[in-house]
Amino acid sequence: MKPAFDLFCSLHFYLLRLMPVCCLTGMYVANRASDKISQLTDNVYVCRSGSAADTQVISDYVRYFLHQHTIQLGQPATVKVASNLVRLLAYQNKSMLQAGMIVGGWDKYEGGQIYSVPLGGTILRQPFAIGGSGSSYLYGLMDHEWKEGMTQEEAEKFVVKVVSLAIARDGASGGVVRTVTINEAGVKRSFHPGDKLPLWHEEMEPQNSLLDILAAGSSDAMVQ
Repeated sequence: MKPAFDLFCSLHFYLLRLMPVCCLTGMYVANRASDKISQLTDNVYVCRSGSAADTQVISDYVRYFLHQHTIQLGQPATVKVASNLVRLLAYQNKSMLQAGMIVGGWDKYEGGQIYSVPLGGTILRQPFAIGGSGSSYLYGLMDHEWKEGMTQEEAEKFVVKVVSLAIARDGASGGVVRTVTINEAGVKRSFHPGDKLPLWHEEMEPQNSLLDILAAGSSDAMVQ
């Protein structure tokens, strides 16, 4: 199973995580609203793309190791520590895993941080990171519209706009947008359904499915 797209946006002490995803079974889209944002600690989350099974097991191992690390040190793990654990597992098993991951969070030492861990286990700290199949449609838009110093509200609108383009252009990207904002105050998760997202170019308006029409009790369901 393969989730399609993920994006992180780090703005000063704000961390925005965005992920419209789907799960593929071969060429069949099994789930267009799968949640591929996983919590590693109270202050660190990870976006997963590639093999769902591979990224899930990496997340589970890293979550366990970070729990032990927190007990030993008596304080929360930093974003850098969490990211390097993801990198270590991805690199040491690179010939067996198909996992592209983006780790982000906030800690008292360096504030909001984003680390990209693509296929092969490289680790890169970046102001923003994108990955997955839908990301190939977004590099031009990101280069043109990304700017430092956006407010939290501006950043949230920006990432919803960016991911809605990936959904419109990429047949393997999911149909919803999930955001997570991480800062000193804590974590806030948001959900943006597909029928509330911006439309692009000649994209069609959302329509009720036949099942929705039948459930509403229409006597002329096939005509609507």
